[in-house]
Amino acid sequence: MKNVFLLAIALAVISACRNPKQDRQLVAETGLEDSTLLIRPQYAQGFTVKYLADNVRLVEVVDPQTHDDGERMPVGYAFALVQRGSQAEIPEGYERVEVPIRSTIVMTSLQLSNFTALAAHDYIKGITGTKNLYNEDILQRVREGRIQKIGMEGNFDTELILAANPDVIFISPFKRGGYDTIKETGITLIPHLGYKETTPLAQAEWIKFIAMFIGREAEANAVFDGIAQRYNGLKQRVDSLLSSNTCMVGEAPTVFSGEMHGGNWYAVGGRNHLAQLFRDAGADYIIKDDNTGGVNLEYEQLYATAANADYWRILNSYPGDFSYDALLASEPRNALFRAFKEKHVIYCNMRQTPYYESAPVEPDQVLADLVAIFHPELLPNHVGKYYRLLKP
Repeated sequence: MKNVFLLAIALAVISACRNPKQDRQLVAETGLEDSTLLIRPQYAQGFTVKYLADNVRLVEVVDPQTHDDGERMPVGYAFALVQRGSQAEIPEGYERVEVPIRSTIVMTSLQLSNFTALAAHDYIKGITGTKNLYNEDILQRVREGRIQKIGMEGNFDTELILAANPDVIFISPFKRGGYDTIKETGITLIPHLGYKETTPLAQAEWIKFIAMFIGREAEANAVFDGIAQRYNGLKQRVDSLLSSNTCMVGEAPTVFSGEMHGGNWYAVGGRNHLAQLFRDAGADYIIKDDNTGGVNLEYEQLYATAANADYWRILNSYPGDFSYDALLASEPRNALFRAFKEKHVIYCNMRQTPYYESAPVEPDQVLADLVAIFHPELLPNHVGKYYRLLKP
């Protein structure tokens, strides 16, 4: 039996390159209805999928980020997704999960965004909280008690989790945690590492990961294909502009990000997905390191690098209308930046915009917002959804 499994795995590894003939053969061998149900991560580095007979899918989750030696540290999660009620055998080392699941709890806005993109709120029975949450459908479900607020990471309410009775819980294992208590409930924990992906499209592609658990593979493939086509199409226009005779390479506008808080400036690293967004939008992000997260810098350190940058991106949660006066009041030295003087602050207020709950699955929209600011000649009539230039 083990040899049969190994042979099936060898034949069924899914690559990013689509081959119609292989698709047809794989559909016949696995029992799938058609090739639209095949999940192929094209950009995401954090999960892999292998297909076996009887529509068994082996899903492994790894750290999307490489380390100094170029290797990736396994997260240690491996699941065998089997159709509900199926008696299909699975290889050793995989945790059995019957799909489609009937209910779940999500821990982050990114996870929630995946369900929203797939019109799949019915599966959600618990969330951590409603701060900076704008989706009226989710808020209504919370008010009616159909979705429970289970507390924040590190301080979960086990009784509420048990009351929600989820089949699985999607977690972020590298964050603050508090999952040991949840493990004692016996509920299967599924790691969602979209937040660790280093490109916007890779992060958005985790809708395919969620889709495998709720039986929405065809929808996820269609949604993501549209996202990728729009994103890559706009990126190609930007690349063409930057390589044209009228805008030579090396003349891209420069940009930095963040604000001073508590005496330090949190600066996003050069390999973060936000940094990639800037580059894809035709801007030169000032931090060139290989940090995928971010670092805390003193004001003087940041100023030495960003003083003459053309643009300044700010994302915050400000009560009321944010302004240059408010930015100056928070730190008088902000007036020293060229981007402040020239009124080139790119702004998003999380109290007014559903940034974290929808931007992860709309990178094409976010890219368009930034392109319209950096290169307005490409999108002269664009109206920003997430980002806009702060009015003087």
